[in-house]
Amino acid sequence: MTVGQILGNGPAVLAFDVGGTDTKAGLFDDRGSLVEVVRVPTPYSTDGSGDAVLAQLGVLTERFAARHPDVAPLAAGLIVPGLVDDDAGVGVYAENLGWRDVPFRDAASSALGLPVAFTHDVRAAGTAEYRLGAAGRFRNVMVVVIGTGIAGALFLDGKPYSASGFAGEIGHSVVDVGGVPCACGGNGCLEAIASAGAIARLYNRHASVPVAGAREVLELARSGNAAAASVWDTATDALGLALSQAVALLAPEAIVLGGGLAQAGDALFTPVEERMNSLLTFHRRPVLLPATVGENAGLVGAALGARQRLTEVKA
Repeated sequence: MTVGQILGNGPAVLAFDVGGTDTKAGLFDDRGSLVEVVRVPTPYSTDGSGDAVLAQLGVLTERFAARHPDVAPLAAGLIVPGLVDDDAGVGVYAENLGWRDVPFRDAASSALGLPVAFTHDVRAAGTAEYRLGAAGRFRNVMVVVIGTGIAGALFLDGKPYSASGFAGEIGHSVVDVGGVPCACGGNGCLEAIASAGAIARLYNRHASVPVAGAREVLELARSGNAAAASVWDTATDALGLALSQAVALLAPEAIVLGGGLAQAGDALFTPVEERMNSLLTFHRRPVLLPATVGENAGLVGAALGARQRLTEVKA
């Protein structure tokens, strides 16, 4: 099934997924087809304003207009990492990109001349998974994206829950008190142990030949490398522990794992599920599901948000 078939008919919209390294921009037509995706480096905001990102959105919009004059977007969806206040439309803080308290929703709307939906990147990807993926048959769901970092999106009683942007930060739950330092300033955070970036960093600390990423660590572990196996086992153990804590608190019916690390398949899902369930007693055991929307889940979620925003403006 194509992205177009998943998204369905509706207004043409723009979608922007601002990442820590790259920004992806997508143009969806009125059939919901993803006409084009463009990837460019994300600019760092040296003055904390986010103006560099906003300027880039304008350039990308003009590029789409020149290449696809027959597609006229009526709204845009913008998603960013860091701490995001959806209700206020503000990017509160993004350590890796240098902004604080940027009113992205209103500023982007002014720059583009369109209604703009604004949210966290993982909440957008989670929305795509919840509305269009395998988790949609459940009312209580956690979508966890494991990539450079780790974050989650929550759906409780069929409704998204963000708590002014603070909910879902499972990557910064402490699973090893006094453990590995985390970029957030804490120690022993899940993200510092079990993210794709962390797995590579922890292996490379003592490796004679460094690896480029977590995939290589898993390959080494499968080939019998004891150091790689230890790093991988520690990561899956930490994920299982963190998920068990979330289950005890929220009782999700399903947990969706997405992001680059989820591509490991059974090598990730089996030990994580076993560790999670070993720590549960009377609790409801959730179904552990792989993400199904694909690598453009963030863009799809942003596009869904843009269409919803247009509905709200018309109302």
